[in-house]
Amino acid sequence: MEFWRAFRELLQGKRVSRRGWNGKGQWIELATSAYYIKSDGTCFKATNEEIGSRFILFHGTLGDQVGWLASQGDMLASDWYVVEEE
Repeated sequence: MEFWRAFRELLQGKRVSRRGWNGKGQWIELATSAYYIKSDGTCFKATNEEIGSRFILFHGTLGDQVGWLASQGDMLASDWYVVEEE
C-alpha cells in the first residue's frame, strides 16, 4: 500500500512496515511513552505529559528509536503493509 494509506493505519493504532526495509522485525507505531536508559544506567519512562504528544516509534534490529521521520523514499514507496501482532 502507499504511505498515506499506511499512515491512516498507523493513526488507527496498527504497526506498519515496508517490504523494502533491510532487516526483519522492523516496524513503526504510534506511542505515547517510551523507556530510556539514562547515562547513569537507570531506566526512565517518559510519558505523554513529558513528551507533549504522540510520536512515531521505529522498532528496528538494534532496538527502538523515538521520533522516526519518513524519508522521501518512504513517502513515495508503495510496499507498505500492516504488521500482524505476534
